Amino acid sequence: EAVELLKSTASGKFNESVDIAIRLGIDPKQSSQMVRGTVSLPHGTGKQVTALVLCNPEQEKDAKNAGADFVGLEEYVEKISKGWTDVDVIITTPQIMPKIAKLGKILGPRGLMPNPKSGTVTTDVVKTVKEVKAGKIDFKIEKTGIIHSIIGKVAFTSEQLTENVNEFVQTVNSLKPPSSKGIYLKSINISSTMGVGFNIETKAFIKSE
Repeated sequence: EAVELLKSTASGKFNESVDIAIRLGIDPKQSSQMVRGTVSLPHGTGKQVTALVLCNPEQEKDAKNAGADFVGLEEYVEKISKGWTDVDVIITTPQIMPKIAKLGKILGPRGLMPNPKSGTVTTDVVKTVKEVKAGKIDFKIEKTGIIHSIIGKVAFTSEQLTENVNEFVQTVNSLKPPSSKGIYLKSINISSTMGVGFNIETKAFIKSE
């Protein structure tokens, strides 16, 4: 019902993004209650994801064939150190991480620093590139205790958006920290870029609790 209302009230003259915000009943200041994960949305996000792969020369061809937009190492490390961050995701291997550690100050604040927890530091670059291009996204709890993410476009069918919402919420729900007490899913809200937000009843997602 929320998806139908969102689609009917979206008034932008462009294909607006659909965003989800989930407020969790945890204390993000506690490391034991950090919620972070990845999810492969059934229908992707509708957004063209630009991927950079930092790898050794022998892996460049495979990464390019898998769909990476930019592939290399030294030249991109230099570009990034000068401020270039015109990509949506950066993928690399464990062997390369020490070589790009110095880029943390630039990439970290932008959420672009490769991280094993988000799946962007991997031994299987080809698989990861394909997943990212197909709509795999990573998310993590913010300081305010809220998780924000894009989960599609207004032009998606109601069924596609509903399935994406279900997959995202169920993934977040499955990551409830053992130390978290009380209500975990406090509120769920979906909205379009220019539209109003709609609250979704959380009871449908807490059957396992």
